Amino acid sequence: MSENQASSTALTSHYLAQITGDLEGNTKEQERIGAEVEALQEQLRTLRHDHTVLVNMQQALGSAGPAAETVTEDAVSVPRQAAAEPKRSKPKKTAAAGAGKAASKKPAAKAPSLTASKAAKGSKAVGKPSLVELIRNHLKQQNEPRSAAEITSALTQAHPDRTIKTTVVRTTVEGLVAKSHAHRTKQGSSVFYTAAAPTAAPTTAKQNPATA
Repeated sequence: MSENQASSTALTSHYLAQITGDLEGNTKEQERIGAEVEALQEQLRTLRHDHTVLVNMQQALGSAGPAAETVTEDAVSVPRQAAAEPKRSKPKKTAAAGAGKAASKKPAAKAPSLTASKAAKGSKAVGKPSLVELIRNHLKQQNEPRSAAEITSALTQAHPDRTIKTTVVRTTVEGLVAKSHAHRTKQGSSVFYTAAAPTAAPTTAKQNPATA
């Protein structure tokens, strides 16, 4: 009986250790996928905002064309009427009325340009730095490795108008590491990141005989 109990206890311990490891792996995988989803959602929000601005600019620029064509057609129709009836005195009034209509329509043609300028200002506001640029610039300014939580805290203080989460920062900086734009170091159970050293430019200009 004692041997059976011992073997049963060992088997139970083995299964328990395996289940514990599987649970840890499952939890880490959930965190990784959740961070990727949040990063993609942020990119989607940015794309939707850019799409709205571009649509407004397209509508503003498109509405300027028909208004200008209408003014041109009215201006051309006035001399034709005057040439067709030269002996009548009424065409003079008609020409004056047509000129008045053309003058009244000119401010309408200017309105789309104002809308376009407002849309252009909105597009400049959209051109704020992305999270990737913020992280890269922050790491370049640091003399020591920084963790994802430290990077998140610093960026949140520097940009209080933006919502920055640690999970999104971790996913973004891991992407920089994969592209060799940043380095990752591990100290115990903590992970720290540093900016990649800039590559030296080729010195081919020194070999040019014209500069000798």
